[in-house]
Amino acid sequence: TKTDSDKILDLKIILFLLLYRGNFIETRNGLINISPCGRSATQPERDQFEAYDKIHKIRQQFIEVLKSEFADYNLVFSIGGQISFDVFPQGWDKRFCLTQVQADGFEKIYFFGDKTFEGGNDYEIFSDPRTVSFTVTSPENTIQIVSDLLSIN
Repeated sequence: TKTDSDKILDLKIILFLLLYRGNFIETRNGLINISPCGRSATQPERDQFEAYDKIHKIRQQFIEVLKSEFADYNLVFSIGGQISFDVFPQGWDKRFCLTQVQADGFEKIYFFGDKTFEGGNDYEIFSDPRTVSFTVTSPENTIQIVSDLLSIN
């Protein structure tokens, strides 16, 4: 059977054949963002990767290997955007802000997100009981839902 390192190498080879555009790992405050096709991909290349990823689950496969490889580190892996996924310590997801928002006196917290499925980068805050959450598909969809909530016609 293949080792995890062999699986990672196989994924890298597949991705190299698809796209190869510069910065693959970006460190941000509180997380690491990994883009299998590269952060420098053009918009058409991002669209191409997203379509390919929907069929072949490249990011999900990558995540499964990393989860196995780093199982002892209490890390969360969540798919976000068109071309990447985030890696962060358990508890450092988008819910982190809710305590502060509540402390500022907000009783009802609305959340709108597109990656609200389990494993998506909006899932934890979307499913948190402190939020009233909506899955959206586009900026126009978000505007429609907000308009409906505010009874704006």
